[in-house]
This record gives sequence, structure tokens and C-alpha cells, in this order.
Amino acid sequence: MALDGSTCKWVVNKTNPEYVAYVAKIASVSPTVARILINRGLKTPEQLASFLNPDIGKLSDPFDLPCFKTALDRIKNAGNTGERVLVCGDYDADGVTATAIMVEGLREFGLDVHYFIPDRIVHGYGFGIAGVEKAEEIGARLIITVDCGITSFEAVQRANAEGIDVVITDHHEPLREDSNKLPVTSNELPENTSSFILPEALAIVNPKILNSAAGNLNLSGAGVAFKLLQGLFENNWDIVHKFLDLAAMGTAADVVPLIDDNRIIVKEGAKLIHSGQRLGIRALKEAAGIRQDAFRMSSLYYTMIPRINAAGRIANAADAVSLLTTRSESEAGALARRLNDLNGKRQKIEESVYNEATGMLGEMDTALGAIVLASEGWHVGVVGIVASKLAERYNKPAIVLSIENGTAKGSGRSIPQFDLHRGLSGCMDVLKRFGGHKQAAGLSLDVEKIGEFRERLSRTVTDTLSEEDLVPVLSIDAAVNIADISIELVEELAKLEPFGCSNGEPVLGAKGLEVVQPRIVGNNHLKMHLRQNGRRVDSIGFDFGKLLNTVEANTVIDAAFIPTINEWDGGRYLQLNLKAIRPSF
Repeated sequence: MALDGSTCKWVVNKTNPEYVAYVAKIASVSPTVARILINRGLKTPEQLASFLNPDIGKLSDPFDLPCFKTALDRIKNAGNTGERVLVCGDYDADGVTATAIMVEGLREFGLDVHYFIPDRIVHGYGFGIAGVEKAEEIGARLIITVDCGITSFEAVQRANAEGIDVVITDHHEPLREDSNKLPVTSNELPENTSSFILPEALAIVNPKILNSAAGNLNLSGAGVAFKLLQGLFENNWDIVHKFLDLAAMGTAADVVPLIDDNRIIVKEGAKLIHSGQRLGIRALKEAAGIRQDAFRMSSLYYTMIPRINAAGRIANAADAVSLLTTRSESEAGALARRLNDLNGKRQKIEESVYNEATGMLGEMDTALGAIVLASEGWHVGVVGIVASKLAERYNKPAIVLSIENGTAKGSGRSIPQFDLHRGLSGCMDVLKRFGGHKQAAGLSLDVEKIGEFRERLSRTVTDTLSEEDLVPVLSIDAAVNIADISIELVEELAKLEPFGCSNGEPVLGAKGLEVVQPRIVGNNHLKMHLRQNGRRVDSIGFDFGKLLNTVEANTVIDAAFIPTINEWDGGRYLQLNLKAIRPSF
């Protein structure tokens, strides 16, 4: 989406020049890259070395996670006694990859493992009664949840009543004592979990129930599943290493901070995705039109993950698990093509719902602290994406709900300044169910309570945030001159990969740039040269066509951009990918 730089706040992180020179020297990087590292909180030689050289041997100890030994002992006991185990996952890309990791890993350990993924429309989110019924049906005496379960009080209670043990592995936010649920805690939990309200499971492996869990604190659901295998196989990397591609995909999909363990997981896992060592991933890249030698992290975020998600959004996510675990080349190809087709259908449905949602928005809706929209007929599988687009467009929390049989189900997305999970916690007496993170959540409520919910959530937002918080912020990692930018700099910036949450692709900014030959190319893209002190560089603003009338030739502007290398017609040349522009002043 084109960003009008004149309507947002530009924030340039400035750093002491002497310290920049010091970091540049000890890290062997340019001053520009040194500024970026410092602005991301990396200042000591140890921090810099760890960030610039992520290594699988530096992964944190999985036994730092709560109840980890209890969980492993129960799993090993199931292997020794030949018990059947049911893995209960979730239907998004994180839940799907976590399921694939756990199922494939436990089978390799010798267990009799089956899995169950709920249907988004039939069962709703996470571990529920349907999962327990599946365990009863197949005779499983142990249920292991992945990427869900931390608020599954009823399902755990039902499993306990049937004599089925439950081990929860999750990373979502637990409920706290201010809820109206009875405070029931699981066995052997550390003392500092007393402020949480937890299901009465045999073990709960979730970093969020600790105040600190070293590098594990921000793990995705797939990351927690991977850590369990790391402990189960006692750091035997000949076995564990091959699951990093799935862990990387789930970690990237769930938009968790790419720091600590997550950075290592995605960095190493991306290498396996690139090599295509897993049949399903290789088939998915082929179906999506990604050349095996042309994989980039952007391919993962914008092409592969949406196709994995598509199965759970408008069909059944079990197909995605099958794709990621199959050992049949023909089956992998067929499943990958199916997911590719489903993604095309998902895009059309999403566009339709988004257009209807924006059409419903009036002045009252956009004036409130939060956007809450609901309608019958909206596909529940795409409302989360629509909420994300609305939150980005209007820079405020957005909830989009699908109404059916008197119940509204949907998803919400937030802005960085507002903790959506905590906001929903304050409205839980009008909600039937909710769960998620600070930035994303799922929920359901009775239709007649939508108005009250909208009013209360909006009031919470306005009471929590200032007007300044609701102004879009453009954060610039470093101010530069055109002379500072080169192909060598772009190659050096690659050392900071993988990019993602908490380690976004560096945005640079430059002032006083003269516009040369502005024009529209392709599908409404603004292309022009930018000149400063006699040197000029090519630039392109994707979907910036509407800004053409503000950048006539010889206009002087400020620009925020990501420097890239454009490979075309056998050559390589520097190009700035514009993120925002504004008149220079």
C-alpha cells in the first residue's frame, strides 16, 4: 500500500557518531549498517556476534520451558507401553507446521501417532471437545496439543474425566486471575505462574506462563513443538535438524519476533526450504511458480505461507499437514496444486469481503477507537486478513466478524501500541470465547452484544492510547545520502537477514532529492530517478501511481526506501524501493 509521507510521522533514529564508528570497527560493517544494528538494541560485542552469526549450537536449553521434563517423561512412557497418541493442532500455518513437526518427530521416536485438525467453521479455533472425541474414537490415552490448548478448560476437563492425559504445548497468552473462570492450575508449574488461570492438564509447555524463558519466550507454536523434539532427541542434530524447515515456516507465519531462538530457527530453516529437501515444500514451490534457485524470504511470506493457510481458511487444513509429511512425490504434487487452487479462491473471497467491509464503514466507525464490523455471509476463513488490512489502513485495532445462527465469530488485528489480547480480556463478560496474542486474536460472541462490545473495546482503546499513538509512524533506521548507497551496501544489509517481526527490512531515508523523469509503469507503479549532489539512482514506488501529480520533474522531495538490486536483462543495478515520499522542507 502506498504511504503518503505527508500524513505520517517520520522518526529517524539518531546515534552518537563516535559509537557508530566503534560498532562499525568491532563488527566489521559499514557505518550505515552499524547505525542499524545500534538502533535495534545491539550494542555489545557479544550481542553483535550472536546476531550477525546465528548458529544452531546457540539454541537455548529446551528444559528452560515449564513442565518440559514432565511432558517428555509422559511421551517416553507412551512409547514404552505402546500407547496410541493423538496430536491436536490448529488450522493456520503455525498450527499446521507444528502438527507436522510433532507427528513426524514422534513417529520417528517410535510412537503410534495420529493427528486431528479442527475445521474452522464446524469446530472453531483450537483444542476442543471434538479433539477429545477423536482420541476416544481411536483409543488414544495421551493427547498432545500444538499451537493451542492454553485456554481449553472444557476440553481438558472432559479428557481427564475419560482417563486421557493431556500435554499442552502452546505459545498463546494464558488467562489471568482477573477473569471470571475458576483458578485451576496444572501439576508441577513454577511458582511465578500463580497469576495465571490454566487448564488442569498433566503438563503445560508454554513460555508465556513464565516471566522469563531465555531465548524461548517469543517462540511460535511450531517453535515450541521443535523445542520438544530438541529435548526428546537430546540435541541429536542429525535427527532434529531436518525439522527446521517446518519450524521456520511456522515461525515466519505467526509473525513472532525474529530474535534469539526464532532468528536461528528461521535462518537455518530457510536454507532447507531453499534446498527443497522436503517433498511437500519442493512441490509447493513448483505449484506456486517459485524457481528452485530463486527462493527468497519474501517467497516464504507472500507466496508459500498463504497457500498453507488457504487450506484451513476455506477447506480442511489436514491437506496441508499431509503435504508437509508425505513421502510420495505424486501425492505431494497433487496436494500442492490443490493448495494453490484454494489460495486463488481465497483471494477472490477475501477481496469480496474487504470491499463489503470498507463499504460499510462510515464516519462513526472510523471515529471510534476500534473498528468492529459484522455481517452475515462473510467467510470466517478470511475475516482475519480483512481485519489486518483495515488495521493497517486506518491505524487502529480492527475486528471483523461473520454472523451465523445468532453468533458472531471472527478475528481481530491490532496496531503495535495496543495489546489486543488484554483489551479483549476487559470485555470477556460479553464474549463467548477468545484467545490469541497482543497483535492478533480470535473471538466469538452473541449477535445482540456486538454493539456493547464495539463501544467497550473502543473506549478501552481511547483510554489507553493518545491521539499521537493513532498517527502512523514511519521509522527510519538510518539517514543517508545518495552517495552512501551502493550495490555493496545492499549485499552487506543481507547479513541482517532473515527479516521479519522485530527485525524488519531496513528502511533508509534521504532528504533533498531532485525528481528526474517521473512516470507510471506497470500496474500503477511510480518510477523515477532521484538526484542529489550530481549523483542519481533509479527508484520505484509500487502502487504509488496516485502520487505522480506531487512529483513533477525537478520537484525536491524526501524519501524513505529500501535499497535493492534489480536484476534485469542480464545486468544488476541499484534501485530504491520507495516506502514513502513527502515534499522536502
